[in-house]
Amino acid sequence: MTPDEAETTRMRLTATQAQRLCELGADPLVLDGVFADAPTRDTAFKQLEDGLVRDGRQRLQEMRTLGRAPQLVELETCLRTALSGAGFVQVITPLIITTDALAKMGIERGHPLREQVFWLEDGRCLRPMLAPNLYTLLRRLGRIWSRPFGIFEVGPCFRRDSKGARHLNEFTMLNLVELGRSAEECRARLEELAALVMNAAGVHDYDLVRTESEVYGEMVDVEVKGAEVCSAGRGPHPLDGNWGIVEPWVGLGFGLERLIMAREGYPNIERAGRSLSYVNGVRLNI
Repeated sequence: MTPDEAETTRMRLTATQAQRLCELGADPLVLDGVFADAPTRDTAFKQLEDGLVRDGRQRLQEMRTLGRAPQLVELETCLRTALSGAGFVQVITPLIITTDALAKMGIERGHPLREQVFWLEDGRCLRPMLAPNLYTLLRRLGRIWSRPFGIFEVGPCFRRDSKGARHLNEFTMLNLVELGRSAEECRARLEELAALVMNAAGVHDYDLVRTESEVYGEMVDVEVKGAEVCSAGRGPHPLDGNWGIVEPWVGLGFGLERLIMAREGYPNIERAGRSLSYVNGVRLNI
């Protein structure tokens, strides 16, 4: 038998086995393993499954005995501490916004993002982004506070994104925005603030990549191994006039579940989000 013929007789995990190991958090490289025959494969699968189940039970027990908060809550706490220490003020705004607010963001009838909005009634919807509310607060606080000043919000957003390993219908955003610095300062400030958040999140290997947004045009993405965890931009921008903003600003929007996914090496984003199937990244059918 030639080496090529021997290779074709080797067996891989079944689709069911691979899915099970993926749910339990197996290293993706494990899923590509090949085995001499079905009994060898099944024995290896059982050993891998037992080890992952044992690890998951241990993590859940530590969460109970040590009083650990879910990863999403712990991350929010770390980010709040870091941003407050840098002089930013946390705000909280409504989850329900109006269609007029979306229109001010350029998301009018016919815009593709409108198809992804969770509509309620009377021209209202669940917010697909934090920006409309933060624009409003920037204008109103700008009449009261001296420059420069920064605000941030951490909270849920809702979008009918296509299902996949990197998308959730309900996800958590951190948006921070700073108003009142010069345009030149904003260029450097964007990188400084990206570093502040990424360090607080415990993700130190990342890239800044120029890209285009359907709403803001030219943007800078923060990427981890090619996967976007943040979109950032600077003003003035043509949208600013809709909100009465006339000064330079810098803003960044991070997906918290994506930060956790990047930090922990999770193969799917559901492990990092609000879920009834996972608790703190541990699959519950163990």
